[in-house]
Amino acid sequence: MAEHIKGLELSRLYFEEYGRIIEADFPQIKDFLAFGLAGSGSECFGYDDAFSEDHDFEPGFCIFLPDEQTVNRRQAFLLERAYAKLPDEFMGYKRAPVPPVGGNRHGVIRTADFFEARTGFANGPRDAKEWLSVPETALAEAVNGDIFDDRMGEFTAVRSRIKSYPSDVRLKKLAGWLLTCVQAGQYNYPRCVERGQTGGAQLAAFEFVTAIMHVAFLRAGKYMPYYKWAFRALNDIDEELSQTLERLISTPNGSRIGKSKAETIDKLCAQVAAGIAEECAISGKGADNLKFLAYAVNDKISNPDLRNMNIFAGV
Repeated sequence: MAEHIKGLELSRLYFEEYGRIIEADFPQIKDFLAFGLAGSGSECFGYDDAFSEDHDFEPGFCIFLPDEQTVNRRQAFLLERAYAKLPDEFMGYKRAPVPPVGGNRHGVIRTADFFEARTGFANGPRDAKEWLSVPETALAEAVNGDIFDDRMGEFTAVRSRIKSYPSDVRLKKLAGWLLTCVQAGQYNYPRCVERGQTGGAQLAAFEFVTAIMHVAFLRAGKYMPYYKWAFRALNDIDEELSQTLERLISTPNGSRIGKSKAETIDKLCAQVAAGIAEECAISGKGADNLKFLAYAVNDKISNPDLRNMNIFAGV
């Protein structure tokens, strides 16, 4: 296949070539605009390749606007028209037609609309209940990509605030996923193997792998993206763990192999337990046991209402 240029790089080059022209044409509001590429699509995560060019891949960028008191509807409309008139082709790539109200991925977008579409809240989640209501994949989309220029700083400020989970929310989610590791990996998986339930064992393996991946992302202070990119993202955090987990869900679950996989699961749980105990300063009897650690982590939550929620409230 032909050499592929990353979507973020294509977007930045297109912005430098034509976005600066838009800035110059709107001197009264240019300092209130933010330019960049973020949101849906593999290119916003930097995971696009030549195969990605078969859909939703084009030169373009987003123009993020503040509220209507700062940039009114008339000004927004004129920005949309100016963006729509930019060249249809750039570096051999063609732009898709832009609807009158702006594209879903590119074009003119209100900052509040961007964050509300992904998190349900115009300024992103704030309290624990709001945080727990937002899918992690949506949060990953809210903070991915790159912002090329943001003189007002509004868009960047929201992204910075929601870049990672608040401490208590992170602990709640961590506790739930740790306990899921125990239930799916250390308890259900070997029992399914012993009973010859290879399908059930595979489902248990999937549950365990998903749970321990969430733990890895939480410990790294990152959001786990949409499942098809999860291994790609985990590979950037812990390549060895990524390869081990991929083997767990891509190999059979017969008696002999299943027993070996159960030993691998126990080894991974022991490694995670040691890391969590050190990170959360948990010691004493049971500190090497993920079930004990799950509840110990939950006990470290300072917000009593959040602490007293079901331990799986963050899962």
